[in-house]
Amino acid sequence: MIELIVLDVDGCLTDGKIIYTANGDEIKSFNVKDGFAITNWIALGRTAAIITGRTSKIVERRAKELGIQYYYQGVVDKLATLETLCAKLGITMEQTAVIGDDLNDYKMLRACGHSFVPADATHHVVEIADTVLSRKGGDAAVREMIELLILKEGLEEEYRSRWL
Repeated sequence: MIELIVLDVDGCLTDGKIIYTANGDEIKSFNVKDGFAITNWIALGRTAAIITGRTSKIVERRAKELGIQYYYQGVVDKLATLETLCAKLGITMEQTAVIGDDLNDYKMLRACGHSFVPADATHHVVEIADTVLSRKGGDAAVREMIELLILKEGLEEEYRSRWL
């Protein structure tokens, strides 16, 4: 059973573009469909975490908006961070699902219970992924991942009953 989903940001929750204003402010675009699925995953009693290599106040804001309690930024060794989080939560790596799109996600993707990559991920991680999603990063790839997990975990009726 998957208890924890781990999300990379740039290239998974976003399309990977980083825009800077003339004032030096950073802009990222998040897909509301991903946010909807994440909040519903959490409402189903499961956990979501962000582990990302960059640091941005925007990511902290988005995590708080979605109710993501565990978010780690500026991470060089994502696998070590994931292992520490699993120990803290008292779950195994087999109980985790990870979405990542690039080489810095490789070790996490190899170690988790189920690995997902967006359609536009680098071929290095596509080769090792359990599931290559049909959607690109920032285009509801995380929603697709969560809905596949909901089906796999037998949670579809509970997921739908929240709204229907």
